[in-house]
This record gives sequence, structure tokens and C-alpha cells, in this order.
Amino acid sequence: MNAINPLVRFTVICCLFFVSLANAAPPLIPSAPKLAAKGWFLIDANSGKVIAENNADEQLPPASLTKMMTSYVLSYELEQGNVHNNDQVTVSKRAWAKNFPGSSLMWIEVGKKVALEDLRKGIVISSGNDASVAVAEHIAGSEDSFAEVMNQHAELLGMTNTHFVNSHGLPHKEHYTTARDLAILSKAIINDYPRDYVLYSEKEFTFNGIRQPNRNTLLWRDPSVDGLKTGHTKAAGYCLVASAEKKGMRLITVVMGSKSEEARIRDTQKLLTYGFRYFETHKLYSAGDVLNTAKIWSGTTDQLNLGIDKDVYITIPRGQHKNVKAALQVDEVIKAPVSTSQPIGEVLVTLDDEQLAQQPLLALESVEQAGLFARLWDEIKLFFIQLIGLEL
Repeated sequence: MNAINPLVRFTVICCLFFVSLANAAPPLIPSAPKLAAKGWFLIDANSGKVIAENNADEQLPPASLTKMMTSYVLSYELEQGNVHNNDQVTVSKRAWAKNFPGSSLMWIEVGKKVALEDLRKGIVISSGNDASVAVAEHIAGSEDSFAEVMNQHAELLGMTNTHFVNSHGLPHKEHYTTARDLAILSKAIINDYPRDYVLYSEKEFTFNGIRQPNRNTLLWRDPSVDGLKTGHTKAAGYCLVASAEKKGMRLITVVMGSKSEEARIRDTQKLLTYGFRYFETHKLYSAGDVLNTAKIWSGTTDQLNLGIDKDVYITIPRGQHKNVKAALQVDEVIKAPVSTSQPIGEVLVTLDDEQLAQQPLLALESVEQAGLFARLWDEIKLFFIQLIGLEL
């Protein structure tokens, strides 16, 4: 593989230089906060960088945090066209509010028809167990079948320590997840269905003349917080998954098993303060941007544009821009035919000895083979160039 293209090297160095002017001092970063919760997790939503964690893989009861997956499955089904927001869902006796005494409810009534869009709000904003069952039955026919779908989505997302048996989160010995897995789910909700994520920021929902506030009180306390979900049962304790954004940096926190509602708020704020104060996230490359133009042999053109198919973000200690290094490693000899998105090399981003990002470098367009004479001529040129050791 040859070295980074000089133009790209110059561009990267210039960008990093100007960014580093903001703060060239060495980082002074304390240890992550110590919380009293059973498990917690702090991650950047764009780069995926884990900033802080504790007991992140301990299987714990999620309580109403379960409804995040219920809502995620609903978003998927809506996107696939299997259900629609204006569907009129008949409330079954099983989904009836009176089957959940003492639980959070939307207050739907048995036998009545409710728009699917309202049921979604009942799940996300009112945290309604009744709404969750109604949606589960509408999508999968029964809550048991819906739980199977939830577990299939969990597996696809990489939630390796999660198992669901219901759509609402009431206790069951086989119903569990982890702080890490909930962060994975939160990241998917935010990035896969951004239009649906907006619902998590709504502060209240009124149905049947009953107004209910969102149980995530951080929506009122911290203007940077715009979701996600709370949960509480005796077995689970007080739980909160939150996401906040400041100056283009989005963090996700998961706190499970706090001792009180106020404790889960304090713990979440400690994590957010730590993440925003001592770390920063930067977008280095955008999907589809031309990062390099390479020589291609035996093709209908002699130049091939190279780039990536997804945005590249890095999260680093604040003030460490000057130490970030980026390199594009390109295959030494590229021959036609080449198809769009074919790997041609890779993009590597490091800070000191830590690898921050690694992405395949892809062909941004296809290049067909040239005619026989042109291909033979290129083969001859390539043979002599390699024979005398010239740089390609």
C-alpha cells in the first residue's frame, strides 16, 4: 500500500491545526464519576466511543426502559409499511388499563378503537403498559409473538445480554438487559429513526381528557436533554436512559438501579457533565466525499475517486486535536473493472497509540475495462514501471 496522497495529507494537517488552536494545553481529565447505581454507561452517539462504564454487562431488570424496544419495533414496522399511524387499533381485554393496577398507563378502554399514532405517544410519553400491549398485539397478533420480534431486533443490533418476554417491562425472571445493551438500543433509535426520536422530547400527552407529563424530568431541568426514557419497579429500582446534545456532540447515558427518582437524575447529570466537560467529538469525513483520487489501470478512465460510505466521527479528550493522525492507505495497483463501493484500501485515524477509527476506503464509482489494445498497453507500461522500481 502506498502512503497518503499529499493533497489529502495537507488537508488533514491543516484542518487539525486550525482546530487545535482553540486549546493547545495538555488534558487534565479526572476519573469518571462514581455512582451508587447498579450499572451505568456513557457513550458518544456518533462515534460510539465509550467514555465511562460500570457493571455495564450485568443483566438487570429494565422496567419501562423495555418500551424503548417496543417503540423501536414500531418504527421498523412503520418504515416497512406493515402498519400505519392512522391504523385504528381495537383495545383488547388483555391490553385494558385495569389489568395493570398501580402501573403507568395511557388509560385506554377495552373495546374502543385508538389510532396507532396515539398509542405510540402513550408508550413513549405516558409510558403506558396498556398502550404497549395494544401495539404488540396489533403488530404481532399476541404479546408473546411480539416479544420474539423484540428479541430478534435485539440480536440484530448486537444486544448480546438482553432477553424480553413482554412489551412493557413488568418483572419477569427471564426479562433482562444491560446498561451497554440499552445504549446500543438508544443509539439505534436516535440514528435509525431520527424523526421518531423527536417524540421522546415531548413533555406531555393528553388522551381521553387525561393530561400526563413525560416522566423524564430532565427535559425541564436541562435544555440539552431531548430524550429518552425512565423506568421503575421494585426489582429494577429507578432507571433512566437519557440523551443530550451540545455544540454538535451527542451523548447517551444509561443509569440502572438507582435508589430514588432524584438519585437517577443526579447520576445522569454527573455523567453528562463529565462527558461534555472533558471530551469532544469531531466529524472528520462525510459519506460520499472524495478523499483521494487514485491511478487505475486498464480502465475506460485512468482516475478513480475514493471515499467512504459513512460519516467518520472521533471522540477524544478535550484539547488533543493536535495529536490526532489520519492516513489513507490505498492499494498499490488498482485494475479495472472496479465496482462502486469496492474496497480499495482503508482510512485509519489514531491518537497516540489508540486507534480511533478504521473504515474501508471505497471506490465511489464503477470503472469498466478498456478495450483490448488499451489494456495491453497499460499492462506493458505497468510491467516496465515495476521492473525498474518506479513509484506508481
